[in-house]
Amino acid sequence: MNKTAQGIALIGECMIELRREPAHLNYRFGGDTLNTAIYLARQLDAAFEVRYVTALGVDGFSHEMIQAWQGEQICTDWVLQDQCRLPGMYLIETEDNGERHFHYWRSDSAAKYWLQHPAAPIVLADLAQCRMIYLSGISLAILSVADRAVLLAELQKAKAAGSQIVFDNNYRQRLWESREVAQANYRAILQLADIALLTLDDEVALYGEESVAAVIARAQACGVTEVVIKRGGSACIVATADMQIEISAEPVTKVVDTTAAGDSFAAGYLAARLQGMDYQAAAMQAHRLAGIVIQHPGAIIPRENMPSATVAA
Repeated sequence: MNKTAQGIALIGECMIELRREPAHLNYRFGGDTLNTAIYLARQLDAAFEVRYVTALGVDGFSHEMIQAWQGEQICTDWVLQDQCRLPGMYLIETEDNGERHFHYWRSDSAAKYWLQHPAAPIVLADLAQCRMIYLSGISLAILSVADRAVLLAELQKAKAAGSQIVFDNNYRQRLWESREVAQANYRAILQLADIALLTLDDEVALYGEESVAAVIARAQACGVTEVVIKRGGSACIVATADMQIEISAEPVTKVVDTTAAGDSFAAGYLAARLQGMDYQAAAMQAHRLAGIVIQHPGAIIPRENMPSATVAA
């Protein structure tokens, strides 16, 4: 790592996304933490170094991903390449009424086994040099039980060395052995997290019907000092030990695609906080970026469509 840069590591999985068109299949690449990494890199200047942590194969798709990420100024030194595995893949089918169906092929993806790569111990040791480490519920869910334990232990070391841990709940029931296992792992990561970005719908899916107050209380009981509740187009809530504020988003009249709404919100918020903005300004920046993203198809909007206020000078 460039010692003069403020390193930000994002851990997760990027997959090949297939979309069925009338006469053919189109492909692109998608992943929750990868989306956040791209939007972070677009907003931060050269004083920061955004890194992605994952595993890919040595196939053409994997090389294409790496080249695309490098084009977004993401450092790929910690993208491990597995000689025996490929990236995961999913297919999106859309009905006439707009309802989407997802079909996944990821059970043997390279990212699922990144902690078993021979170079993984080197990456894990270097994580402690990062200012911030970001991961999601999906980042944990795809791992084996043993690998989750390894990652949590290494994050504990990084936190002790001064790294800021950020967790985005992104709960996907089908990836977990059970709700109880997911709840136990969420509790473990929240006990390490400094910032928690919690989508309210995901909290309800994981824990059942409950209030915003209960979500905040659970995170704070685990030791999280900065809790951000994402509520789609409704106002978000930022809570710390001594204050709680509600920040509304500007209305979006035409929503084209909500893909990456939460991922871009996270990037907007974290970019602002990394650059010294207060909670309210960070939430407003997050809302603005997410509001632009959902007015375009796909997870990643063209760079020229980024809102000017969130693009680093």
